[in-house]
Amino acid sequence: MPLVWKELRLTLALALPMIVGQVSQMLIGITDNAFIGRVGTVELAAAAFTHGLFGLFYLVGIGLLLPVAVLTARDHGAGNDAGCIAWLRHGKALALAVGCAACALLVALSSQLHRFGQPAEVVAVMKPFFLLIAASLIPVLYFQVQRQYLDALGRPWVGTSIMLLDIGLNALLNWIFIWGHLGAPALGLTGSGLATLLARWMAVGMIGWWLRRTPSEAVKVERVAPNALETGHAQASASGVMRSTSNHLAYLQDRSDAPGSWEWSRFREMLGIGVPAAGCLLFESGAFGMAALMMGWLGATALAAHQIALSCAALAFMCPLGLSMAASIRISRARGEQRTELLRPIGFGALGFSSALVLTFAAVFVTVGAGLARGFTNDAAVISLTAQLLVVAAGFQLFDGAQVVASGALRGLTDVKVPTVITFIAYWLVSLPVAYVLAFKCGFGPVGIWLGLASGLFSAAVLLVWRFHRKTASGAFQLNP
Repeated sequence: MPLVWKELRLTLALALPMIVGQVSQMLIGITDNAFIGRVGTVELAAAAFTHGLFGLFYLVGIGLLLPVAVLTARDHGAGNDAGCIAWLRHGKALALAVGCAACALLVALSSQLHRFGQPAEVVAVMKPFFLLIAASLIPVLYFQVQRQYLDALGRPWVGTSIMLLDIGLNALLNWIFIWGHLGAPALGLTGSGLATLLARWMAVGMIGWWLRRTPSEAVKVERVAPNALETGHAQASASGVMRSTSNHLAYLQDRSDAPGSWEWSRFREMLGIGVPAAGCLLFESGAFGMAALMMGWLGATALAAHQIALSCAALAFMCPLGLSMAASIRISRARGEQRTELLRPIGFGALGFSSALVLTFAAVFVTVGAGLARGFTNDAAVISLTAQLLVVAAGFQLFDGAQVVASGALRGLTDVKVPTVITFIAYWLVSLPVAYVLAFKCGFGPVGIWLGLASGLFSAAVLLVWRFHRKTASGAFQLNP
């Protein structure tokens, strides 16, 4: 237990800024909606549809880029600075490729917006905003790679601080371009899209500036931005620890413009982790999207209550999500240090703390659920139903926290294929069928849909925690599987 507590303190120190960063992402969306809502209901509907479609592409991109943190942390633990910078360099290239491809797909979809069943007046005002938000995928993903790199090196507050600053910057730019302040033209909804695009590129500029100006050892290596060296790997293997030296940096500088310096094996390794991770995110978000669709079949009141309850649950989810990201990085670093005795204390310490934390949120949902709903609406029917759904949410908080932390811990072990299968089974073969039967065959209505979601989260939690236990059992884990 002393070892568990020691590792938990280190995990929490890393997790706190990650939690703040995740909450700040939500606040950016809330800020946009607050400004656009004052423009008009039609514009708000157009923004909601755009952000919903954007979120799907964003999740896929984040999933594909998650390996940057995992692999950087592993090489950082091994003292392989050249390996760390190689993952950043290749991650940036992958981010640009994924961002440009996703942007191109969204641009193609922009000519087909009328086919999505949206009201004609919404489609009429949507396209410029839609294209601007599509273009912002490129800086969003490029920023995330650099943020993950710094997280893996133990500098999570850098990216989080920039994201917090970006909230204020985004709000200021919305104020300027929506209503035409400070001599700018009044662009309405389009102005909000322009504000978001500019704010996201400014975030990229800020984190790039920090990487080039901060005189830390790791960032000095970042400034030369070289390819990982075969020599570097050989040095790491021979000595176990490789640290930056003036000769090493000079060699990296000489190699920075070397032709054929891309290592396709690195792209394959990133995609080998990233594609299943993206699949996990898609399966889970897709299940919740289907749940929203089924709620729509039950009427506007059910859908409104679902959205309010889901917003509350999503905010609570940021805490175990941050723990998951921190556990993933710390487990990967422990692998790089060849300290396999730390894997279980890190993973199960994060699981235990997550369980205690989410039980606190569960108590809040049960005791003041109706009060939380009143902060969103004055509709008595919606408030009553939201309070019922939050009681169910209180029950599945424990499972939701456990499954996301266990998933992150397994990602730190680069175990992603089986967890992807588990996620598909839990959400698409358990959760959605149970939700449909309870809601429409057994007469439970909206509560039945949420009970179905709870069944999927329970299944995922049990299977993923069991797999982490088996993977880290004595003698079961291999450093180089």
